[in-house]
Amino acid sequence: MNGIQEVRGSTPLSSTSHRNAARRRLSTHMKVLLFGANGQVGREIVSAAASQSDLNLKALTRADADLMREDAGADTIRRAEPDLVINAAAWTQVDKAESERAAARRLNSLAPAELAAAALAIGARFIHLSTDYVFSGSQSGELLTEDAETGPVNVYGATKLEGERLTLKEHPDAIIVRTSWVYSSHGANFVQTMLRLAETKKEVSIVEDQIGGPTPANAIAKACLAVARRSDGAGGLFHFQGAPPASWADFAAAIFAASGKNMKINRIKSQEYETPAQRPLFTVLNCSKIRREYGVEQPDWRRDLPATIEKIVTRGAGR
Repeated sequence: MNGIQEVRGSTPLSSTSHRNAARRRLSTHMKVLLFGANGQVGREIVSAAASQSDLNLKALTRADADLMREDAGADTIRRAEPDLVINAAAWTQVDKAESERAAARRLNSLAPAELAAAALAIGARFIHLSTDYVFSGSQSGELLTEDAETGPVNVYGATKLEGERLTLKEHPDAIIVRTSWVYSSHGANFVQTMLRLAETKKEVSIVEDQIGGPTPANAIAKACLAVARRSDGAGGLFHFQGAPPASWADFAAAIFAASGKNMKINRIKSQEYETPAQRPLFTVLNCSKIRREYGVEQPDWRRDLPATIEKIVTRGAGR
């Protein structure tokens, strides 16, 4: 069975000259090609695009275009000839990347560069998702701007940073959105893990000295589509992260409160919770650039959290 999902709401792909003219004004009737449709953000992009009649979205899973194979994604772009490509595919298993560096690099570094080059070759715009883990986390207290010094402390972050650089080398006008601590009602994420632990435990130990921003996947999806509509907007690096800043322990406390779980949280330091990959301690992003350029506001993750939890609980009850 083909895994491609298609949402039709636009006219067939226009000529190259028509596409180029359209890019000089607000984008309408766009043909969009999405990689990573089964991921947290990919699923939300599919959902958001379904209600937007002027988007013709083709959503691809690994079964449709296996980005672990060289040029598989580029070949797909050349055949589809979209106006816009969104890459939401990534190797996100942070700890596993330490032992499977080549695979992580293939998906996070080399594949995005191939997609970017193919998009540029047909005159398509390119949006790529990256991570706060490109930073070392040592700049405690400073909101990190897009030009802040990078310095990943694990393989995952290093491959994502290389992916950013290769992408912009291949497609200088590409838009790279760095985000963090993504959660949704599907897939593997911190919210799902905490709710699962609450089913069998009365207390948990959670790290309190890693500070970042939980970000709803649906907000990232909406941000990507908002950026997509502004063909006159600048390319380059942009930060998009939920607010306010929180530690993992703070986030866990909010999850238990919103779900009505009476859980004791033992707040611990990072060194007390050993993992194969080191994590950055402070990655609070300055998101003023994407607001200034595209009018995209930071989401308040506390407002989204109850609805996400309700979806998770409802889905679990229906099993």
